[in-house]
Amino acid sequence: MQLTPEKLGDLSPQRRERLMARSNEDISSVFDHVRGILADIRARGDQASVDWHKELKADLTPDDFRVDHAEMTKALGQTPKDLLGCLEKAAVNIRAFHAAQMERPMWQMEVAPGIIAGRKTTPLDSAGCYVPGGRAAYPSTALMTILPAVVAGVGRVVVCTPPGEGLQVNPLTLAACHIAGASEIYKLGGPWAIGAMAYGTGVVPKVAKIVGPGNKYVTAAKMQVFGVVDIDSPAGPSEALLLADRTANPRHLALDFLSQVEHDPASAAVLVTDDAQLAQAVCQRINDIYPGMPRRQIMDQGGAYCAVLVADDMDQAIEFTNDYAPEHLQIVTAEPFVTLQRIRHAGSIFMGPWAPVPVGDYASGTNHTLPTGQGAKMFSGLSVDDFLKKPTFQYLTKDGLASLRQTVTTLAEAEGLPIHAMTVRERFND
Repeated sequence: MQLTPEKLGDLSPQRRERLMARSNEDISSVFDHVRGILADIRARGDQASVDWHKELKADLTPDDFRVDHAEMTKALGQTPKDLLGCLEKAAVNIRAFHAAQMERPMWQMEVAPGIIAGRKTTPLDSAGCYVPGGRAAYPSTALMTILPAVVAGVGRVVVCTPPGEGLQVNPLTLAACHIAGASEIYKLGGPWAIGAMAYGTGVVPKVAKIVGPGNKYVTAAKMQVFGVVDIDSPAGPSEALLLADRTANPRHLALDFLSQVEHDPASAAVLVTDDAQLAQAVCQRINDIYPGMPRRQIMDQGGAYCAVLVADDMDQAIEFTNDYAPEHLQIVTAEPFVTLQRIRHAGSIFMGPWAPVPVGDYASGTNHTLPTGQGAKMFSGLSVDDFLKKPTFQYLTKDGLASLRQTVTTLAEAEGLPIHAMTVRERFND
């Protein structure tokens, strides 16, 4: 990866669009394949998953998908104590941050004399958390998806995570699920996991909502079961935008930049600054240290969505940032809280020289399940709100209804719904 600064104002429409189009993974190529898998699960339940997973375990039965007490105990015993301690410390911060998001259970107000209206907050009965796995372990994602549901008061928190050879799951992932408070865990991945949680099978229960990141097959499955269950925002490869001025340290920014690129060949990293010297210093630092970086096999395939951009001034840099709407936004400016006031679109924001994105990935308490691909213009990151319903209620006295009688009956008849009007009038005929 060789980087040179680019002038933001000189970007061609095609170059700008390519940077904006990161993470917009085309799932159309797998949509029909996933549809067939989901239809099979809906029709045959657990047996469909057994047939697809026999290559991992020859004598597989539906009950093998469930993580039992013995397997969890073994996983906890296999996990080094220092790692368990780190998971527990991260869980404490994540739990505390999400607990602070909880609203009062109910509120009401007198809209007008005789008319009381309000809203109550109730948790979902059940939720499904998808934790990626297979060739890698993502215990942090277990904490980030399970804990908000538990804090919200969801009665049944179901986890699905892909198994490897022998239908084994990384012990660290299971330990994280245990620490977070999952109700039950199943060794299923991809569309089979999403379909099982959406429709319910003999072993895996149906849930009300499915959350968590995944590859394009998982994304396609979640989009197709939406309506049968609720889902969180779509998410693609990781991305970060670094918004910096002359006060930033180029050595730190270089590693912040590369830390995003190491995720995936399709990951995106963009630095925007109003300081040309800083941009040049960051590019030089990246070019110098890149040959010795780990995970080169991934980074060598990437870079298509990476750029170091020089803006005319901070106004132009912030305008671009809001249009980009990054999943992760690092603000490294002289007055980050002042800059923050001008940010409209971002999934999670990291401010100052001591707040690199990895602290939010793991342990500062904020959630790392975030919208990508400009999704931050429409969605927020995962929170307790994703697991709460907020029905409204109203109570009217006779005088309260009388004050709305003419308004309701007139509007109902204007919409061609005469019985709506009759139900109000009838109450005054008694």
